[in-house]
Amino acid sequence: MSSPTIRPEIEVWLADFQLRLCQQLEAADGGPAHFLTDAWQREGGGGGRSKVLENGRILEKGGVGFSAVWGQMSEAAARQLHMPDPSFYATGVSVVLHPRSPRVPIIHMNVRYFEAGNGEAWFGGGIDLTPIYVDEAQARRFHQRLCAVCDRHNPAYYPKFTRWADDYFFLPHRQETRGVGGIFFDRLTVGQDGSAEELFSFVQDVAELFGPFYTELMAQNHALPFTEREENWQTLRRARYAEFNLAFDRGTRFGLETGGRTESILMSLPPRTGWAYNPPLPAPGSPEATTLAWLRKGVDWLAHA
Repeated sequence: MSSPTIRPEIEVWLADFQLRLCQQLEAADGGPAHFLTDAWQREGGGGGRSKVLENGRILEKGGVGFSAVWGQMSEAAARQLHMPDPSFYATGVSVVLHPRSPRVPIIHMNVRYFEAGNGEAWFGGGIDLTPIYVDEAQARRFHQRLCAVCDRHNPAYYPKFTRWADDYFFLPHRQETRGVGGIFFDRLTVGQDGSAEELFSFVQDVAELFGPFYTELMAQNHALPFTEREENWQTLRRARYAEFNLAFDRGTRFGLETGGRTESILMSLPPRTGWAYNPPLPAPGSPEATTLAWLRKGVDWLAHA
C-alpha cells in the first residue's frame, strides 16, 4: 500500500510537470500558437486539465493531458482492465505530439499512478518514438538515453521494458511495431517492486527525459526538406498510429471504460490522416521500404551504437 503522503505528492508533481513541459514545447515550436487549456470534471469523481496546441510552426497538433480521477468502475470494466477492485484512484500525464514535417517523429509518453480499493498501488508508463522515416542515429540516441535513465534505478529495467514496449506498441493485424519502440512498464507495485518513493523517482526521471530529447529532435529535423510523396507516406503512417490508439491502447480503453472525457482521451489522434484502399508496398530499396524493415520486434538499438 502507498504511504499516506505519496498520493498528493505525486498529483502535485504531475500537475506541475504538465505546465513545465508545455512551456518547453511552446518555446521549441517558436510560433504564434500556444497550448489552450481545457479544465474538466469527471462526474464519478475527480477531473483533469487538457492542454492542446494546434497549427504551430513545427507541431501541427500536440496534446499534454493531466488527470486525477477516482470512484467506481463496473465489475465488467474491472475484469477487462485486470483491476483487483472496482474502486480506484488514478493520476497521470499523457503526451502525444504530431509534427507538421514527416522528418520529425511522432512521440508519445505516459506516466501514471494507480491505487485500487483493496490497497494495492502501482506505477506505469513509457515513451515510444514513431518516425515517419527512421533515422538510425536518432533511434540509437533515443534508446541510449532511455537506457541511461533506467540504469540509474535498476539495470534490469531497460532490457525488460524495451521488450515490453516492442510487445505493447505492436499492430498484430499489420505485423508491425508502431515505431522504433522505447520503454513500456506497468504495475510496478509499491512494496513488491520498491518503495513508493523509489518507484516515483524512476517515473519522474522518465518524464524529465522527454522535453530535452524531443525539443532537440524538433530543432534538428523540422527544416529538412520534404516532398508531396513524403507527405503522402506521412498520412499512411499516421493512419497506423490511429489504428493502434483506437484498437489496442490501454489508456484509451481505461479512459472510455471509466467515463473519462472523450475529447481529452482522443486528443492523441493525428490531425490529418487517411486510409487508402490496399496501398501498394513501397518499392524495394526506397526510403519507405527501409523504414518498414525497421518496424519489427527485437531490434537491439544499443548494439547498433
